[in-house]
Amino acid sequence: MVEVISNRLRDRSAVITGGASGIGLASARRLAAEGARVVIADIDPATGKKAADEVGGLFVPVDVTNEEDVKNLYEVTKQTYGSVDITFNNAGISPPDDDSILVTGIDAWRKVQEVNLTSVYYCCKYAIPYMQEQGKGSIINTASFVAVMGAATSQISYSASKGGVLAMSRELGVEFARQGIRVNALCPGPVNTPLLKELFAKDPEKAARRLVHVPLGRFAEPEELAAAVAFLASDDSSFMTASTFLVDGGISGAYVTPV
Repeated sequence: MVEVISNRLRDRSAVITGGASGIGLASARRLAAEGARVVIADIDPATGKKAADEVGGLFVPVDVTNEEDVKNLYEVTKQTYGSVDITFNNAGISPPDDDSILVTGIDAWRKVQEVNLTSVYYCCKYAIPYMQEQGKGSIINTASFVAVMGAATSQISYSASKGGVLAMSRELGVEFARQGIRVNALCPGPVNTPLLKELFAKDPEKAARRLVHVPLGRFAEPEELAAAVAFLASDDSSFMTASTFLVDGGISGAYVTPV
């Protein structure tokens, strides 16, 4: 049973890719609690169905790198709920073989680009026509703080893909602004998710190396990003588009962090 927080998203459909875990699942819970009808899009049928059942929503199995799957996702959303109001394009990967440019192979590069960047292209391409019909809609694309900063501990394809998401979001936000469609890039800092734990949080030394750069002194919780997603999805952000929306604990603003 979803506890109601508000009704500011009542009668709106919200599609979330990668909605079965991490930021996606936290956002599904938050958007449902604010009245949205949630569509969970995920490649994992077991966790995807479980997440959809939890929020009283719809599960659509999707490989976000498959154009026909993505096209079908928005068709099903429209057929089921009558509109495509919000899409949170959140699916992403950061595999261990994506490393320094000197050691990252082309196959690893391409895989990350397909999942992190091309999928966002597909999602925007097939969501926007429905939003044009309605004359309104909110698109939230997951970029990252690494889209605006460089790191010596490189994940070259991941960083490049997130820079692409940021630039694409900015361009789409400008192009479709006068059609009532808002497009913003959510740029999280490090978030306490299974992906982050797998990457480095389980290694205290790696975690400490990153935490020293976070003025707030901790990783974000998924629910904190979900709150930002709900804001960008709602009319509370009605004058925001083509925005780089940083939720990074102050990383991108820091020269020296507190001792």
